[in-house]
Amino acid sequence: MDEAQRQKSPWRRNLAILWGCTFVAGIAFSEIMPFMSLYVGELGDFSKAQVSFYSGLVYAATFLVTAIVSPMWGALADKKGRKIMLIRAAFGMAVAMFCMGLVTNVWELIALRALQGLFSGYISNAQALIASQTPRSNAGKALGTLVTGSTSGMLMGPIIGGALAQFFSIRDTFFITAGLLLLTGIMSAFFVKEDFVPIPARPKAAKQKGLLRGLLSQFANPKLIIVLLFSTLFVQLGNASIAPIVSLYVKELMHGKGAFALVAGIIAALPGISNIIAAPRLGEYGDRHGSGKVLVAGYLFAVLVYIPQGFVPGVITLGILRLLVGISDGALFPTIQTLLTKNSPVTATSAIFSWNQSFQALGNMFGALLGGTLAGIFNYNVVFIATACLLLINFLMLWFTEPQLRTGKA
Repeated sequence: MDEAQRQKSPWRRNLAILWGCTFVAGIAFSEIMPFMSLYVGELGDFSKAQVSFYSGLVYAATFLVTAIVSPMWGALADKKGRKIMLIRAAFGMAVAMFCMGLVTNVWELIALRALQGLFSGYISNAQALIASQTPRSNAGKALGTLVTGSTSGMLMGPIIGGALAQFFSIRDTFFITAGLLLLTGIMSAFFVKEDFVPIPARPKAAKQKGLLRGLLSQFANPKLIIVLLFSTLFVQLGNASIAPIVSLYVKELMHGKGAFALVAGIIAALPGISNIIAAPRLGEYGDRHGSGKVLVAGYLFAVLVYIPQGFVPGVITLGILRLLVGISDGALFPTIQTLLTKNSPVTATSAIFSWNQSFQALGNMFGALLGGTLAGIFNYNVVFIATACLLLINFLMLWFTEPQLRTGKA
């Protein structure tokens, strides 16, 4: 789709609809997260170290499978369209989520989390659809706005999930989540419009190069694409390392008393508040002044707000710092996606977003395993320090390998 076709496409309409769909999907994905570790603890007589370790496995299972299958789903999206991938992801995950409410042991939960990963890809395909239709001059703002849809849902999800788990049961929350994903699939089927033109098949010689290598041959600057993909991995690794232990950390800070499931949900939701405010504005700033500048500032800010989280005296201080994390996420995730869009040919849009999801899934997997392992061996504060160090390493990688990012020319 050339620039003239993008101007005439229904990208604004689809952006509004997919904002709503990703909002509902965000609620579905996030409302189970604050109490997943608590759910693991209910499935057996585990020690603190065992709960941390199994929680890491539960989180990682989905993302391991997602990392493997995402490029294949992306290739299929280029042949069949992004809309059908949205429907496939929503309905498939609804089935997996419903079954999670019926498990009797932790291994069944791990297996179903893996099944959820098999059907993953809703948000990445929504991003690819919008990126393929939006005029390049509006890409940063459009993708930044779309991110706030899932972020808004993820903001509400932990609070809703924490309340449901506190006042009803954890199992009921899985059934409600399945219903929300079913609603997302229906909305995608009936309201999203896509005039899809299949991407021509690559020559046999290109296919023989391998999926990623063949894809990179289409880019003017493949090194930049690789750096951005690994940046996605590192940023998501940082976020995911916290996810398995946040409810356990809150429970410890509250000394095991009070409505800690609900408080954990609120703490988990706080980054979304600042993300909603920051992401579109930072995306628009990047469109005008250079996305690379936003990316660099986001990394430095993230390092500064992660370290103190391991030394907080109570949940209020933790909440303030988690609120600030949303600003760094609003700078990092949409900006990486915008840079991928602006530096990608039209023929590689779905493929590159699928590979980006693969790297994001790997970040989720390694982050969950890292967080659970470090918390089990040492303590919760070590997880926050390790996360800050990894983001600093990623920043230095960007600074020295792609100098055009710091000048805003990328």
